[in-house]
Amino acid sequence: MKKAEKAIFVENLTEELKGAKSVVLVNYAGLGVKMQQELKKRLKEAGASMLVVKNTLLKRAGEAAEIDEELLKDSILTGQTALVIASQDPIAPIQVIGKFAKEFEVPQMKVGILEGSFHDSESLAIISTLPGRDALLGQLLGTLMSPSYGLVGVLEGNLQKLLYVLKAKAG
Repeated sequence: MKKAEKAIFVENLTEELKGAKSVVLVNYAGLGVKMQQELKKRLKEAGASMLVVKNTLLKRAGEAAEIDEELLKDSILTGQTALVIASQDPIAPIQVIGKFAKEFEVPQMKVGILEGSFHDSESLAIISTLPGRDALLGQLLGTLMSPSYGLVGVLEGNLQKLLYVLKAKAG
């Protein structure tokens, strides 16, 4: 890549980083071309994209986008680094990477930023095992509705007892 191309690339990457809901750095060592294509396809379905970026260019773009400095440490920006950027759902791409890593044992998540907060590889692994957004909303709705269902059951029980007493008196 020529110097002028690098400047344009860094500028475009900076804009993508500014608009991202989540950014995850991935060590893609050991990921073959076919597996890389499959991962990119799955990430695209989840509304994310994966870019293989030189560490120095990522550092420049990250500094320009003013993202968390923890993400840009030299100890993290070593080896083969791919960048997963999500512009819609911040959790879905992490879940895709987690499932893919369980299936093929690569790639490894390094660190990430979800909606402005920094996460290390352990917390990203935990996030990757969470159920999807719809399932979590369903669980929340069930939790919120359970007291009212219990109240209806209790009230219904008293009405049934009253009905049994009335039937016994009538019969």
